Amino acid sequence: MGLAENPAVEPPPGRRRRPAQSFTRNVLERLDTKRDEVLCFLGDLEVPFDNNLAERDLRMVKMKQKVSGTFRTEDGAIGFAIIRGYLSTARKQGQSMLAVWQSRD
Repeated sequence: MGLAENPAVEPPPGRRRRPAQSFTRNVLERLDTKRDEVLCFLGDLEVPFDNNLAERDLRMVKMKQKVSGTFRTEDGAIGFAIIRGYLSTARKQGQSMLAVWQSRD
């Protein structure tokens, strides 16, 4: 029904490349072509419904930039990302962040 409500834009005569479609049409086409990936969580309960974990990982970096304005050096930003990634992975695997931090050597 969605594809019928949002028909594809036809290219003008003589034009070779594909014309730009509406945002709605693009989303509907993507959902249709990636149906198995979109609905994977229905058959496999290990697959999360959304990607909030990935978004939460980025949120801390954005908050740090917002509070301090920016990272002072590129090395500081890289170090911050490494530490956050390490601790985030430990948390996702159900490990104690304090325990993995103490045993990192």
